[in-house]
Amino acid sequence: MDTVNAKNNTRRWVIKIGSALLTNNGRGLDAEAIAVWVEQMAALADDDIEFVLVSSGAVAAGMTRLGWTTRPSAIHELQAAAAVGQMGLVQTYEQAFQKYQRHTAQVLVDHDDLSDRKRYLNARSTLLTLLRLNVVPIVNENDTVVTDEIRFGDNDTLAALIANLVDADTLVILTDQDGMYDQDPRANPNAKLLSQVSVDDSRLSSMASGGGELGRGGMITKVRAAKLAARSGASTVIVGGKIPNVLTRLAQGEQVGTLLTAEQQPQAARKLWLAGHLQTRGVLVLDDGAVSVLTQKGKSLLPVGVKSLKGEFRRGDMVVCETSKGVAVARGLVNYSSDEAAKILGQASDKIEAILGYLDDEELIHRDNLVLV
Repeated sequence: MDTVNAKNNTRRWVIKIGSALLTNNGRGLDAEAIAVWVEQMAALADDDIEFVLVSSGAVAAGMTRLGWTTRPSAIHELQAAAAVGQMGLVQTYEQAFQKYQRHTAQVLVDHDDLSDRKRYLNARSTLLTLLRLNVVPIVNENDTVVTDEIRFGDNDTLAALIANLVDADTLVILTDQDGMYDQDPRANPNAKLLSQVSVDDSRLSSMASGGGELGRGGMITKVRAAKLAARSGASTVIVGGKIPNVLTRLAQGEQVGTLLTAEQQPQAARKLWLAGHLQTRGVLVLDDGAVSVLTQKGKSLLPVGVKSLKGEFRRGDMVVCETSKGVAVARGLVNYSSDEAAKILGQASDKIEAILGYLDDEELIHRDNLVLV
């Protein structure tokens, strides 16, 4: 089969495993398969590859436990199935990772967590902290409480947004097909596996196929996810989860599956996305030293370098950074509200906790959330 190189010296991945794989096409949670993937993910960690795991399977596992053979359409029944299935799913992962002395953390999110700017920063800080602590974050949509109006729609989309959130280099989507084909291989035995395609290729959507009964999305959702991931510079690999040693082979640079390439490097792409994503809510007036640090050294903005502020803003809002003469030099997502920021302006970071009574971040704006103008 055609293959593709997915490594490209990447160091942070988001790995998504779909329901059909996790439940062996609806036969119940496949603990043996999960153990195989966990073994490979432990090897990735040993190779200094950070990863966030986005796992489907809660609803499907709950259906099996409840004896349901058809996925329900009523939202309260889906929520009940998710509540039942999530217990077994997390326990299975926890036991599997403990074999390799790896701690896990369950992270349930919904659309509001990533659309609200304060909660966006909180989720980002939590996931990055877990990665720094060498804990495996296991992310799923909060199906137990989410409603149709605010749901992501599928875990492919959720995985792409998590890739944006944590500045991932690569999104790996494990599926029940070897990769993406130019036609649906289930309907056409002559379909050809795609090796490498730009995520902006106009032919992708027409080549994607629909989904199965267990999942909420098929190949079309994976293409959409790849486009979302690309906005922060992450390339996407769509690959068969049952291919032997698929994750370790990808990590070793072997060509496997279908690579949908992003056109920009992650950091540059993410800053372009930030620059056009949010309206500004306030202004921070900087001293000359802070202006130099931001524009010439690419560092974070600390409270000590801010002389005054204008406007009202919340944690996570986009604010403009100006010189004392009113010239805009940068903008970024601020870590403190205007009321909080007013109390710590001009102060060293080690005094923030004493002044506010708590410490959210040492920086007023972290360099990863700041773009020059």
